[in-house]
Amino acid sequence: MQRVPEPELMDSPEQVHAYAAADFSEPNQRFADTLLSAVCQPEARVLDLGCGPADICLLMLAARPHWRVVGVDAGANMLAAARATFAHRPEAERIDLVLAHLPFAAVPGYEDTAFDVITSNSLLHHLSDPMSLWQAIAALAQPGTHIQVMDLMRPDSEAEAQQLLNDHAGSASPVLQADFYNSLKAAWRIEEVREQLSKSGLSELHVSAVSNRHWMVSGQRSA
Repeated sequence: MQRVPEPELMDSPEQVHAYAAADFSEPNQRFADTLLSAVCQPEARVLDLGCGPADICLLMLAARPHWRVVGVDAGANMLAAARATFAHRPEAERIDLVLAHLPFAAVPGYEDTAFDVITSNSLLHHLSDPMSLWQAIAALAQPGTHIQVMDLMRPDSEAEAQQLLNDHAGSASPVLQADFYNSLKAAWRIEEVREQLSKSGLSELHVSAVSNRHWMVSGQRSA
């Protein structure tokens, strides 16, 4: 199936509400567990690109009481949902939420910050230029920075995309179903991601399938 790009910004009130209300606990917990197993240091400065409603940020901060997170998203409404995620929670004092749009080589307001961990989940397929994410990571990562990126994996056919929709979002709202189906069609395959990593100087990172619909990139930035 040929890739079909989708709109870069998913930030209408309807989309944000549907996304924030959806149950992504299984892939989100997989993402967090993988990261927490790989990064055992008790203190870390984390950058999460495309943080959305910040569910994964909350999982990280709840598990690591001395970590601090900078969550970045290009959607003002999505960041409002992220603030709601942390409302009245003690972890709120350890997260900063930033409105910013790729490409950038430094996070606005954090130009002098060194990040120990850089993460991103389900952002790449939204970008009109996928290299903007990898180039930002290459610019922001220091030697030894742990990098973890997960996203959807484009299926081979419309029929496979429809089956994935039925299996994983069959009971979701019509808005979320449409977004999920379009996101599958806009997603990148593993071989395409490897090529993007090579072009951006991040070929030391490992990429593999972690479910029937997700791939994950992980590893440390080399010197």
